[in-house]
Amino acid sequence: MTVGQLASEFPGLVASGISKHLMNLRAAGLVSAARHGRKQIYRLEPDTLVADLTPWIAKYEQYWSAALERRRGLAQEGGTRNGVNSQKNVRRRMLK
Repeated sequence: MTVGQLASEFPGLVASGISKHLMNLRAAGLVSAARHGRKQIYRLEPDTLVADLTPWIAKYEQYWSAALERRRGLAQEGGTRNGVNSQKNVRRRMLK
């Protein structure tokens, strides 16, 4: 994509700001650029992105898994926690 194409996807941002971000992403190896005529075409480098994100994801995966398991347990209990009705269930009964 060109800077102009990216800018059209993000109307709240200016092209010069996007260009600055792209320069940083290129320096990090996350984006590559190739010149086609007068246009500079930017391309995401997925292998670099995956290599950089994998350690970060692994660091938080245990937390996310535990949090999702807790939510699943609460959902399966029908909205109760430790035998005590949730505020939502109490309000529902009051409205009936």
